[in-house]
Amino acid sequence: MAIARPLSERVEQIVRATPVHDIHTHLYDPAFGSLLLWGIDDLLVYHYLVSEGFRQFDIPYDSFWSASRTQQADWIWKALFNDHSPLSEACRGILTVLQSLGLEPRHSNLTQLRSWFAAQKPADYIDRILQLANVASVCMTNSPFDDEERPLWDRGFSRDPRFRAALRIDPLLVDWPRTSARLRTWGYDVSSDRSPRTAAEVRRFLADWTRRLNAGYCMVSLPPDFSYPADTDTAWLMREAVLPHGRELGQAFALMLGVKRAVNPALRLAGDGVGRSNLDALQNLCAANPDNRFLVTVLSRESQHETVVLARKFRNLHPFGCWWFTNTPQLIEEITTLRLELLGTSFTPQHSDARVLDQLLYKWDHSRSVLSRCLTRKYTDLAASGWLVRDEEIQRDVTELLGGGFDRFVRS
Repeated sequence: MAIARPLSERVEQIVRATPVHDIHTHLYDPAFGSLLLWGIDDLLVYHYLVSEGFRQFDIPYDSFWSASRTQQADWIWKALFNDHSPLSEACRGILTVLQSLGLEPRHSNLTQLRSWFAAQKPADYIDRILQLANVASVCMTNSPFDDEERPLWDRGFSRDPRFRAALRIDPLLVDWPRTSARLRTWGYDVSSDRSPRTAAEVRRFLADWTRRLNAGYCMVSLPPDFSYPADTDTAWLMREAVLPHGRELGQAFALMLGVKRAVNPALRLAGDGVGRSNLDALQNLCAANPDNRFLVTVLSRESQHETVVLARKFRNLHPFGCWWFTNTPQLIEEITTLRLELLGTSFTPQHSDARVLDQLLYKWDHSRSVLSRCLTRKYTDLAASGWLVRDEEIQRDVTELLGGGFDRFVRS
């Protein structure tokens, strides 16, 4: 007679074996060449590690930023791996990446690691990372306002179907006076006022780029004090352009709420902070626009519970991911458990937010471990209440949570 496998083992095996659709990253299609970051130096000079490094080494900011990428990586490796134990999640992530690739960080120096990465053929390496991470697709963050990225979209290129697009519109909504001037140079008849003509031209711009990118959704990152409705350019553009565009094209709108930009400008990308979001704005958006679909992730821990409660009230709201400062195992576990207990499986627990290709290895390895623990506990609770879950039901739930539910929501 076969011995039944423990529930934790069954859940872990299914979670590990299920391909994930990574719904938000900062990666690029391989056709973008050097914009797709990978390798040991890019891993080390990641803004999570830069900000942590400055807590340990006494290097002037200007000296760090004027140094070569190799030198920056050397400083971070020494400070965070040689001089101190690599206890943080970002440091542990480097070790998971190296271990997944069959490299031994304790017995390798940066020269050896750089030689190994330099010997990899990019096309083969991309395939290997996606296979090892068991990632079926990644969703990029694509901005028409990025001067490096835009020319490639203008010229056109052969798309890798594993790299999906999302339309990022932060400059449009948070810096309208400057952005309106750019739109005029691109042939859109807009002015800095709030006229019907301007709104129509902004909608035309959004439709043009949605079709050019074949964008799965539109997205913006906003500060904690974002309000809606309000007498601001941001709120007016949402009401008159972004939301009508979403209804017309059936496109979901992703809101990433709670980032305080440049609280320490000397750290550059690593210098952003976090604040508790005004979630009345999210409630008002969902209530006033039932025919729009909203995706949301919030940056502060304090905002998580209110967001989940809002999702219980508005079926046009889909929470996703544990973003940036909440992307640590302790908080991922807490937030995922909270969402399971209030929403069942009608959310997407995680996205990688990866900026470096190799990060897919550690972000999904670590997140799968957390998700397995959370599901095992909940299925154990069900068993205690007389509901023994079958493997096919676990598979259904895991598929939903690893991108299936998100895909259905944005396409509905």
